[in-house]
Amino acid sequence: MTRETILNAALGLGLLAFPLWAYFADEPFMITLATRVAILALAGVGLNIALGLGGLVSLGHAAFFGIGGYAMGILASHAQSYSPLMETPFLIEGTKSMPVIWLTAIVASGLAALVIGALSLRTSGVYFIMITLAFGQMLFYFAISWPAYGGEDGLSIYVRNSFPGLNTLDPIQFFLIAYVLLMAALRFSARLAGSPFGLALNAARQTAERVETVGIVPYRLRLTAFVLSGMITGLAGALFADLNRFVSPTMFSWQTSGEIMIFIILGGTARLFGPVAGAALFITLEHVLGGLSEFWHIYLGLLLLVVVLYARGGIIGTLAGQEVKHD
Repeated sequence: MTRETILNAALGLGLLAFPLWAYFADEPFMITLATRVAILALAGVGLNIALGLGGLVSLGHAAFFGIGGYAMGILASHAQSYSPLMETPFLIEGTKSMPVIWLTAIVASGLAALVIGALSLRTSGVYFIMITLAFGQMLFYFAISWPAYGGEDGLSIYVRNSFPGLNTLDPIQFFLIAYVLLMAALRFSARLAGSPFGLALNAARQTAERVETVGIVPYRLRLTAFVLSGMITGLAGALFADLNRFVSPTMFSWQTSGEIMIFIILGGTARLFGPVAGAALFITLEHVLGGLSEFWHIYLGLLLLVVVLYARGGIIGTLAGQEVKHD
């Protein structure tokens, strides 16, 4: 058992133990903080597939986060108002069922990632970064100009969506839903990285020309990774909107994309539990320093600078004493 494996287990158990302590201490706000960590870490797991495995620096992943959020908001708002989503020969209604909403968010985000990735991956480097950013901003301004679903003011959902057999209004039960989904995504990410697909994707990240010589098309590998990445990030967006019972255009903003990337950089790029460590540190800093000053992002920036310059393996890499090399 490696040191990193022990760290991963400690992070996973710690993320579960903290809200359980808060539950018995009657601290529901702390449970909500832990839920935010789990959901944002899930978004980071999605981006880490594209960034860590595929080497795709995307500044537009907020597009999928927002699509997942609006999938929840639109379906739940129509169920809330008892109005049909589409009046066609086959009546399509809204729903408050979490599994249906998650499936919708995953499919919608996956389709969007397929279109965005198919166009963006024809470029590379800074051009890829700017195209993904452009798509995210396009959706941001589209959401602002969409008055049917709140426009700039966003959309409020007054009743939390339901999951069979659970009371989702109970903070600890909602946390457990987010935690199980996070663990499932981490398991999927680990299996993906060790699969022939993951190994080929990693090889394409390092030397695309060598991969092509054995008959593998790097474009298809990267597109598949980008779509899987978008689907997981979209699921996180649906959960995040459900947690807040509110969805707004800010979910599409480039700042959201930047924050998701910060989780990965702080925790460790290409590290399995890097997004978990990064999201936990980010939320902790936001909670502790945010209460002291509204300019707490200055301290976050200084920490990020230190990590980039002196601890490129992030928290996980530094504590594990080894670094993932990116050629």
